[in-house]
Amino acid sequence: MTDSTTKTKVLVWDAPVRVFHWLLVLSFAGAYITAESERWRLVHVSLGYTLGALVAFRILWGLMGTRYARFASFIRGPAAVMRYVRAMMAGRPEHHVGHNPAGAVAIVLLLLLSIAITFTGWATYNEVGGNWLEELHEGAANFMLAVVGVHVAGVVIASWLHRENLVRSMVTGKKEGVPEEGIRRPWRPLAVLMVVAVLGFWWLQWQGAPSPMASAGGSTAETAKYGAGAHDDDD
Repeated sequence: MTDSTTKTKVLVWDAPVRVFHWLLVLSFAGAYITAESERWRLVHVSLGYTLGALVAFRILWGLMGTRYARFASFIRGPAAVMRYVRAMMAGRPEHHVGHNPAGAVAIVLLLLLSIAITFTGWATYNEVGGNWLEELHEGAANFMLAVVGVHVAGVVIASWLHRENLVRSMVTGKKEGVPEEGIRRPWRPLAVLMVVAVLGFWWLQWQGAPSPMASAGGSTAETAKYGAGAHDDDD
C-alpha cells in the first residue's frame, strides 16, 4: 500500500490543459507553415483565430481552473527563476509537480506572443493600420518560434535531469508525486467541448470558403475578401 510520502504517478494536468497545449502546438505550427502561401490563406487565418481563442480560454482557466493550471501556482519572481536555472546548471534541479519557474516564463511569453500575433494578424488581414503591423506580426511569429525552440530544449534537459518524461506527462496528465499532490478531477467533458468547438469553427470556415470557380473568376465578394491581402502573410 502507498503511504503519503511514497512517490507515485499522480494526476497533475487536467484534460483541458492538455488539449489546449496540443491544439496550440497544432495551430501555431500550421499557421506558421502556411504563412507564405496564398493557396492556404484560409487555413492560415482560421488557425490564427483558433490560436487567439485558445489563449483566451487559457487565461480564464489560469484564473479559475484546477490547482496546477492556475497562474498563481507556477508564476514566480526572477529570484525563483534564477535559482532554478542555477540548480539545473549544477545538475541538481528542483523538482516541481507543476510547471517549474523556467517553464513558467516560457508559458507567459508564449501567451503574450500569441495575443500579439492574433491581434496584428487580424489588423493586417482587415487592413487596419499599415505595413508596420504586418512586420510586427511576422516578427512576433518568428520570436515565438524561437521561444518554442528554447522551451522544447528546456523540456528535454529537464526530462533527462529529472529522469521523467515531461512530454508524456502532457499526454497522460500524470507526473511523479505523492498522492495528496494530485488533482481530483480531469475535467474531460470540458476538454471534449473544446475539441468540438474548434472542429466546429474549422468546419464553418471551410463552409464559408470561396468556391474554386469563384476564386478563379474573381467575381464574388468572398473572392475579393480572401484575395485582398494575398501579398502578405497575416492571420
